[in-house]
Amino acid sequence: EKYDKISSVFLRIEGLSMKPYPLLLKPPIKDYLWGGTRLITDFGFETTSAKAAEAWVLSCHKDGASLIANGELAGHTLPEALDQWGDAAVGDKAAAFPYFPILIKLIDARDRLSVQVHPDDAYAMRVEGEFGKTEMWYVVDCEPGAALLYGFSRGLTQEEFRRRIETDTLEEVCNRVPVKKGDMFFIEAGTLHAIGAGILIAEVQQNSNTTYRVSDYGRLGADGKPRPLHVDKAVDVTNTAPPTRPYGAVGEITAIPGGTYRPLASCDLFTSQLLCVEEAVRVGSMESFTSLLCLEGGCELTAADGTALPLKKGASVFLPAGMTAKLTGRAQLLCSRV
Repeated sequence: EKYDKISSVFLRIEGLSMKPYPLLLKPPIKDYLWGGTRLITDFGFETTSAKAAEAWVLSCHKDGASLIANGELAGHTLPEALDQWGDAAVGDKAAAFPYFPILIKLIDARDRLSVQVHPDDAYAMRVEGEFGKTEMWYVVDCEPGAALLYGFSRGLTQEEFRRRIETDTLEEVCNRVPVKKGDMFFIEAGTLHAIGAGILIAEVQQNSNTTYRVSDYGRLGADGKPRPLHVDKAVDVTNTAPPTRPYGAVGEITAIPGGTYRPLASCDLFTSQLLCVEEAVRVGSMESFTSLLCLEGGCELTAADGTALPLKKGASVFLPAGMTAKLTGRAQLLCSRV
Protein backbone atom coordinates (compact mmCIF):
# COMPACT_ATOMS: atom_id res chain seq x y z
CA GLU A 1 0.00 0.00 0.00
CA LYS A 2 1.02 3.60 -0.53
CA TYR A 3 1.65 4.60 3.08
CA ASP A 4 1.96 1.34 5.00
CA LYS A 5 5.42 0.11 3.96
CA ILE A 6 5.90 -1.73 7.27
CA SER A 7 3.61 -4.62 6.41
CA SER A 8 2.51 -6.13 3.13
CA VAL A 9 -1.01 -6.53 4.55
CA PHE A 10 -3.43 -3.68 3.99
CA LEU A 11 -4.80 -2.57 7.34
CA ARG A 12 -8.22 -1.15 8.07
CA ILE A 13 -8.69 -0.34 11.73
CA GLU A 14 -12.20 -1.61 12.31
CA GLY A 15 -14.69 0.38 14.36
CA LEU A 16 -12.77 3.64 14.31
CA SER A 17 -13.68 6.91 12.67
CA MET A 18 -12.47 7.68 9.17
CA LYS A 19 -12.42 11.40 10.03
CA PRO A 20 -8.89 12.89 10.13
CA TYR A 21 -7.73 14.83 13.18
CA PRO A 22 -4.39 16.33 14.35
CA LEU A 23 -1.98 13.59 15.38
CA LEU A 24 0.55 13.98 18.19
CA LEU A 25 3.43 11.72 17.18
CA LYS A 26 5.92 9.65 19.19
CA PRO A 27 9.18 9.06 17.29
CA PRO A 28 11.29 5.93 16.91
CA ILE A 29 14.73 6.59 18.42
CA LYS A 30 17.99 5.52 16.74
CA ASP A 31 21.11 4.98 18.89
CA TYR A 32 23.90 5.24 16.32
CA LEU A 33 27.44 5.28 17.71
CA TRP A 34 27.97 9.04 17.16
CA GLY A 35 24.84 10.08 19.07
CA GLY A 36 24.56 12.01 22.33
CA THR A 37 22.01 12.42 25.13
CA ARG A 38 20.37 15.80 24.41
CA LEU A 39 17.32 14.24 22.75
CA ILE A 40 16.74 12.50 26.09
CA THR A 41 17.71 15.25 28.53
CA ASP A 42 16.58 18.36 26.61
CA PHE A 43 13.64 17.03 24.60
CA GLY A 44 12.35 14.28 26.89
CA PHE A 45 12.35 11.45 24.36
CA GLU A 46 12.25 7.98 25.89
CA THR A 47 14.61 5.17 24.97
CA THR A 48 16.13 2.13 26.64
CA SER A 49 19.53 3.03 25.19
CA ALA A 50 22.10 5.22 26.93
CA LYS A 51 22.17 7.63 23.98
CA ALA A 52 19.88 8.85 21.24
CA ALA A 53 21.36 9.88 17.90
CA GLU A 54 18.13 10.49 15.98
CA ALA A 55 14.43 10.94 16.70
CA TRP A 56 12.30 10.31 13.60
CA VAL A 57 9.61 12.82 14.52
CA LEU A 58 7.59 12.42 11.31
CA SER A 59 8.11 9.05 9.65
CA CYS A 60 6.31 6.58 7.43
CA HIS A 61 9.56 4.74 6.62
CA LYS A 62 9.83 0.96 6.91
CA ASP A 63 12.89 1.37 9.16
CA GLY A 64 10.86 3.17 11.81
CA ALA A 65 7.39 4.72 11.74
CA SER A 66 6.02 7.37 14.09
CA LEU A 67 3.46 6.21 16.65
CA ILE A 68 0.26 8.14 17.39
CA ALA A 69 -0.09 9.35 20.98
CA ASN A 70 -3.60 10.86 21.01
CA GLY A 71 -7.20 10.22 20.04
CA GLU A 72 -8.87 7.16 18.59
CA LEU A 73 -5.78 5.97 16.76
CA ALA A 74 -3.44 6.18 19.78
CA GLY A 75 -0.98 3.29 19.71
CA HIS A 76 -1.21 2.88 15.93
CA THR A 77 1.36 4.14 13.44
CA LEU A 78 1.20 7.15 11.15
CA PRO A 79 1.20 4.86 8.07
CA GLU A 80 -1.82 3.03 9.48
CA ALA A 81 -3.69 6.30 9.98
CA LEU A 82 -2.95 7.45 6.43
CA ASP A 83 -4.07 4.11 5.02
CA GLN A 84 -7.26 4.59 7.01
CA TRP A 85 -7.86 8.16 5.87
CA GLY A 86 -6.65 8.05 2.28
CA ASP A 87 -5.04 10.69 0.09
CA ALA A 88 -7.28 13.53 1.26
CA ALA A 89 -5.43 13.65 4.58
CA VAL A 90 -2.06 14.35 2.94
CA GLY A 91 -3.35 16.70 0.25
CA ASP A 92 -3.08 16.80 -3.52
CA LYS A 93 0.62 17.64 -3.65
CA ALA A 94 1.74 14.79 -1.40
CA ALA A 95 -0.78 12.37 -2.92
CA ALA A 96 0.88 12.90 -6.30
CA PHE A 97 3.94 11.03 -4.98
CA PRO A 98 3.94 7.22 -5.13
CA TYR A 99 5.09 7.16 -1.48
CA PHE A 100 4.77 9.39 1.60
CA PRO A 101 7.27 12.02 0.46
CA ILE A 102 9.17 13.29 3.52
CA LEU A 103 10.89 12.17 6.70
CA ILE A 104 11.72 14.63 9.51
CA LYS A 105 14.35 14.01 12.17
CA LEU A 106 16.04 15.59 15.15
CA ILE A 107 19.74 14.67 15.11
CA ASP A 108 22.12 14.98 18.08
CA ALA A 109 25.71 14.61 16.87
CA ARG A 110 27.86 14.24 19.98
CA ASP A 111 30.58 12.95 17.66
CA ARG A 112 31.00 13.75 13.96
CA LEU A 113 29.06 11.76 11.38
CA SER A 114 30.70 9.95 8.50
CA VAL A 115 31.52 11.82 5.29
CA GLN A 116 28.70 10.73 3.00
CA VAL A 117 26.52 11.40 -0.01
CA HIS A 118 23.00 10.46 -1.11
CA PRO A 119 21.96 9.49 -4.65
CA ASP A 120 19.24 11.14 -6.70
CA ASP A 121 15.95 9.42 -7.51
CA ALA A 122 17.01 7.88 -10.83
CA TYR A 123 20.19 6.28 -9.45
CA ALA A 124 18.61 5.21 -6.16
CA MET A 125 15.63 3.56 -7.84
CA ARG A 126 17.86 1.72 -10.31
CA VAL A 127 20.44 0.58 -7.76
CA GLU A 128 18.69 0.52 -4.36
CA GLY A 129 15.01 0.13 -5.18
CA GLU A 130 13.96 3.26 -3.27
CA PHE A 131 13.92 6.98 -3.90
CA GLY A 132 16.94 9.24 -3.52
CA LYS A 133 17.56 11.77 -0.80
CA THR A 134 17.60 15.54 -0.88
CA GLU A 135 17.46 17.15 2.56
CA MET A 136 17.58 20.38 4.56
CA TRP A 137 19.40 21.01 7.82
CA TYR A 138 18.38 23.61 10.39
CA VAL A 139 20.90 24.08 13.21
CA VAL A 140 18.84 24.01 16.39
CA ASP A 141 21.90 24.42 18.62
CA CYS A 142 25.64 23.84 18.56
CA GLU A 143 28.72 23.97 20.73
CA PRO A 144 31.26 26.79 20.32
CA GLY A 145 33.62 26.08 17.43
CA ALA A 146 31.35 23.44 15.83
CA ALA A 147 31.63 22.97 12.05
CA LEU A 148 30.35 20.73 9.30
CA LEU A 149 31.41 19.65 5.83
CA TYR A 150 29.31 20.93 2.91
CA GLY A 151 30.53 20.04 -0.57
CA PHE A 152 34.00 20.89 -1.89
CA SER A 153 36.18 23.99 -1.61
CA ARG A 154 37.10 23.68 -5.30
CA GLY A 155 36.18 21.55 -8.29
CA LEU A 156 37.50 17.98 -8.52
CA THR A 157 37.52 15.34 -11.19
CA GLN A 158 36.06 11.96 -10.36
CA GLU A 159 39.58 10.56 -10.52
CA GLU A 160 40.89 12.99 -7.90
CA PHE A 161 37.82 12.37 -5.73
CA ARG A 162 38.50 8.64 -5.73
CA ARG A 163 42.23 9.13 -5.14
CA ARG A 164 41.65 11.38 -2.15
CA ILE A 165 39.27 8.84 -0.63
CA GLU A 166 41.88 6.12 -1.09
CA THR A 167 44.74 8.25 0.32
CA ASP A 168 42.69 9.65 3.23
CA THR A 169 43.18 13.25 2.07
CA LEU A 170 39.56 14.03 1.18
CA GLU A 171 38.99 16.57 3.95
CA GLU A 172 41.75 18.76 2.48
CA VAL A 173 39.40 19.69 -0.38
CA CYS A 174 36.09 19.72 1.52
CA ASN A 175 34.24 22.94 2.28
CA ARG A 176 34.45 23.16 6.09
CA VAL A 177 31.84 25.57 7.46
CA PRO A 178 31.73 26.89 11.05
CA VAL A 179 28.11 26.87 12.20
CA LYS A 180 25.93 28.80 14.60
CA LYS A 181 22.43 28.36 15.92
CA GLY A 182 19.85 29.20 13.24
CA ASP A 183 21.95 28.29 10.20
CA MET A 184 20.32 26.45 7.28
CA PHE A 185 21.90 24.14 4.69
CA PHE A 186 20.12 22.66 1.66
CA ILE A 187 21.74 19.31 0.85
CA GLU A 188 20.72 18.43 -2.68
CA ALA A 189 21.19 14.77 -3.70
CA GLY A 190 24.79 14.32 -4.83
CA THR A 191 26.23 16.82 -2.31
CA LEU A 192 29.06 15.48 -0.15
CA HIS A 193 28.43 16.32 3.51
CA ALA A 194 29.12 15.49 7.16
CA ILE A 195 27.56 16.85 10.34
CA GLY A 196 30.31 17.78 12.78
CA ALA A 197 30.57 17.04 16.50
CA GLY A 198 28.51 19.14 18.90
CA ILE A 199 25.68 20.02 16.52
CA LEU A 200 21.94 19.50 17.07
CA ILE A 201 20.01 19.55 13.81
CA ALA A 202 16.42 19.37 12.59
CA GLU A 203 16.43 17.62 9.23
CA VAL A 204 13.70 17.56 6.59
CA GLN A 205 14.43 14.99 3.90
CA GLN A 206 13.01 12.76 1.25
CA ASN A 207 11.56 9.57 2.67
CA SER A 208 14.69 7.51 2.01
CA ASN A 209 17.38 5.84 4.10
CA THR A 210 20.02 5.34 1.38
CA THR A 211 23.47 6.66 2.36
CA TYR A 212 26.86 6.11 0.75
CA ARG A 213 29.81 6.55 3.14
CA VAL A 214 33.20 7.57 1.81
CA SER A 215 34.99 8.04 5.15
CA ASP A 216 34.21 7.01 8.73
CA TYR A 217 37.54 8.02 10.30
CA GLY A 218 38.46 4.39 10.98
CA ARG A 219 35.72 3.96 13.60
CA LEU A 220 34.40 0.56 14.60
CA GLY A 221 30.71 -0.27 14.68
CA ALA A 222 28.81 -2.07 17.45
CA ASP A 223 30.09 -5.39 16.09
CA GLY A 224 33.71 -4.29 16.53
CA LYS A 225 34.28 -4.04 12.80
CA PRO A 226 34.74 -0.97 10.57
CA ARG A 227 31.45 0.24 9.14
CA PRO A 228 31.24 -0.40 5.38
CA LEU A 229 32.19 2.25 2.84
CA HIS A 230 30.52 2.67 -0.55
CA VAL A 231 33.25 4.28 -2.62
CA ASP A 232 32.22 3.15 -6.10
CA LYS A 233 28.62 4.25 -5.64
CA ALA A 234 29.70 7.55 -4.08
CA VAL A 235 31.98 8.32 -7.02
CA ASP A 236 29.06 7.59 -9.35
CA VAL A 237 26.66 10.06 -7.71
CA THR A 238 28.73 12.88 -6.14
CA ASN A 239 28.70 16.38 -7.62
CA THR A 240 32.38 17.35 -7.39
CA ALA A 241 31.85 21.08 -8.03
CA PRO A 242 31.69 23.55 -5.10
CA PRO A 243 28.19 24.31 -3.73
CA THR A 244 26.34 27.23 -5.30
CA ARG A 245 23.24 27.51 -3.07
CA PRO A 246 23.24 30.12 -0.29
CA TYR A 247 23.61 28.67 3.20
CA GLY A 248 23.89 29.86 6.78
CA ALA A 249 21.69 32.76 7.93
CA VAL A 250 19.41 32.67 4.88
CA GLY A 251 15.73 33.59 4.86
CA GLU A 252 14.31 36.99 5.78
CA ILE A 253 12.29 37.13 8.99
CA THR A 254 8.80 38.48 8.24
CA ALA A 255 6.20 39.67 10.72
CA ILE A 256 2.77 38.01 10.63
CA PRO A 257 -0.22 38.43 12.96
CA GLY A 258 0.84 36.97 16.30
CA GLY A 259 4.45 36.16 15.42
CA THR A 260 7.05 35.86 12.66
CA TYR A 261 8.16 33.39 10.05
CA ARG A 262 11.44 32.76 8.24
CA PRO A 263 11.51 30.73 5.01
CA LEU A 264 14.22 28.06 5.14
CA ALA A 265 13.90 25.84 2.07
CA SER A 266 11.48 25.37 -0.79
CA CYS A 267 11.70 22.79 -3.57
CA ASP A 268 9.40 20.38 -5.40
CA LEU A 269 9.86 17.87 -2.55
CA PHE A 270 9.14 19.96 0.54
CA THR A 271 8.82 23.48 1.94
CA SER A 272 10.00 24.42 5.45
CA GLN A 273 9.92 27.58 7.48
CA LEU A 274 10.76 28.65 11.03
CA LEU A 275 7.61 29.86 12.76
CA CYS A 276 7.89 31.97 15.92
CA VAL A 277 4.67 32.21 17.92
CA GLU A 278 4.56 35.31 20.11
CA GLU A 279 0.84 35.44 20.83
CA ALA A 280 -1.41 33.42 18.49
CA VAL A 281 -0.72 32.20 14.94
CA ARG A 282 -2.92 30.25 12.54
CA VAL A 283 -1.48 27.32 10.57
CA GLY A 284 -2.74 24.83 8.01
CA SER A 285 -2.95 24.24 4.26
CA MET A 286 -5.61 23.10 1.81
CA GLU A 287 -3.04 21.56 -0.55
CA SER A 288 -0.85 19.65 1.88
CA PHE A 289 -0.62 18.24 5.38
CA THR A 290 1.41 20.40 7.78
CA SER A 291 4.14 19.06 10.07
CA LEU A 292 4.77 21.08 13.24
CA LEU A 293 7.89 20.39 15.31
CA CYS A 294 8.33 22.44 18.49
CA LEU A 295 11.99 23.42 18.87
CA GLU A 296 11.79 25.90 21.75
CA GLY A 297 9.22 27.12 24.25
CA GLY A 298 5.68 25.83 24.33
CA CYS A 299 2.21 26.53 22.97
CA GLU A 300 -1.31 25.20 22.76
CA LEU A 301 -2.68 23.88 19.46
CA THR A 302 -6.42 24.26 18.99
CA ALA A 303 -7.74 22.76 15.77
CA ALA A 304 -10.91 23.58 13.88
CA ASP A 305 -12.32 20.15 14.80
CA GLY A 306 -11.98 20.93 18.52
CA THR A 307 -8.77 18.96 19.14
CA ALA A 308 -6.57 20.67 21.74
CA LEU A 309 -2.95 19.66 22.24
CA PRO A 310 -0.32 21.18 24.55
CA LEU A 311 2.97 21.32 22.62
CA LYS A 312 6.24 21.34 24.51
CA LYS A 313 9.80 21.18 23.21
CA GLY A 314 10.14 18.13 20.94
CA ALA A 315 6.42 17.75 20.23
CA SER A 316 5.60 16.73 16.66
CA VAL A 317 2.13 17.13 15.14
CA PHE A 318 0.71 15.92 11.82
CA LEU A 319 -2.04 18.37 10.82
CA PRO A 320 -4.12 16.86 8.00
CA ALA A 321 -4.61 18.73 4.74
CA GLY A 322 -7.62 21.02 4.69
CA MET A 323 -7.53 21.53 8.46
CA THR A 324 -6.53 24.74 10.24
CA ALA A 325 -5.34 25.26 13.80
CA LYS A 326 -4.40 28.09 16.13
CA LEU A 327 -1.13 28.08 18.06
CA THR A 328 -1.22 30.12 21.27
CA GLY A 329 1.78 30.80 23.49
CA ARG A 330 5.45 31.54 22.95
CA ALA A 331 7.28 28.94 20.89
CA GLN A 332 9.58 28.34 17.96
CA LEU A 333 8.44 25.64 15.52
CA LEU A 334 9.68 24.06 12.32
CA CYS A 335 6.71 24.11 9.96
CA SER A 336 6.95 21.81 6.92
CA ARG A 337 4.66 20.72 4.09
CA VAL A 338 4.83 19.40 0.54
